[in-house]
Amino acid sequence: MSAKVLERFPAGAPRGAWPAEEYAAARRAAGEPATVVMDLKSDAFLVVVPRSDDE
Repeated sequence: MSAKVLERFPAGAPRGAWPAEEYAAARRAAGEPATVVMDLKSDAFLVVVPRSDDE
């Protein structure tokens, strides 16, 4: 799957805080199919959308 990264959030957010999930939910509310994935190499959560064919 090819994806475009919209935003990146460090994995060490304060307990009970989900900034990547909140950002993705806002993007979904705006009509973008945003998903949160974990980048183990950089220890960060990435908010991604599928890459379109013209990108």
